[in-house]
Order: sequence, then structure tokens, then C-alpha cells
Amino acid sequence: MTAPDSDGPLAEQLLRLTRRVHRIQKRHLEHRDLGITPAQSRLLRTLAHYGSPPRMADLAERLEVVPRAVTTLVDGLETAGKVRRVPDPANRRVIRIELTDDGRAALRELHGARRSAAEEILAPLTDEQRAVLGGLLDALIDGPGTAPGRSGA
Repeated sequence: MTAPDSDGPLAEQLLRLTRRVHRIQKRHLEHRDLGITPAQSRLLRTLAHYGSPPRMADLAERLEVVPRAVTTLVDGLETAGKVRRVPDPANRRVIRIELTDDGRAALRELHGARRSAAEEILAPLTDEQRAVLGGLLDALIDGPGTAPGRSGA
């Protein structure tokens, strides 16, 4: 006789929460009418973390997608005026992607939408519950063998 799948219900809860988070974030983004898809939003956030404009291959690697997917996202964001392609000063055959002023403004709006979504999701929790949840999430994000409370994100 095999043991019941004790983690099955927990895994299902995590998946349901993930879907709820995505739905709520999408709704908050739509209210701001930015015309940016969740995938484009992720690319803009990733782009903002680079000190100097990255190559599309760098973005693809960081986003863990194929380079063609990044090209499609950049095409849409460039058309919307959020990013621009610029030649690499050291090698003009290399193209880098940088945020425009409109892209930085969109990032501020995206940040506000994500914050509003998080507030909505966490509203039922007390401060103590939020602290416990934060510790549990750090443990899940960091995985085994890392120091407690140290996020790798």
C-alpha cells in the first residue's frame, strides 16, 4: 500500500495562488491602460536591472526564453516607444536594448500596479501572518542549503 500524496493539496494551493496572483496583476495592469502584456512587463523589469543596455541574447538568457521570443517582445515595445535598439559603442554590429523615458514611466506604472495587486492579495493577512509568509517564501525561493532570510531574487 502506498502512502497518500500529502504534498498534492499543498501543490494545488500554490498553483491556485499563482493563477490568482497573475489574474489580479493583469487586472491592475489593465486598469492603468498601459497597453503592455505581462511578458513585455517582465522584459521591461528585467531590462531595468542592467547597468548598461544588454544585448537581446542577454535578455533571452535572463528571461530563460528563446532569442526569437525576445525579438518579438522588443519589436512591440519599440513600436510603443518603451525601448530602443542602439548600437554597441565597442562593436557596431552588436545591438543593445535600452529603456526610453516612456519605458521608465511605464516601469513606474507597472511597479504601482504590482504594489496594488500585492496589497489586494495580502489584505486578509495580519502583520504577523505576513511576516511568517515572508519567511516561508524566502525558504521556498532560496531552496535547501542557503541561509535563512536571504533571498536569491
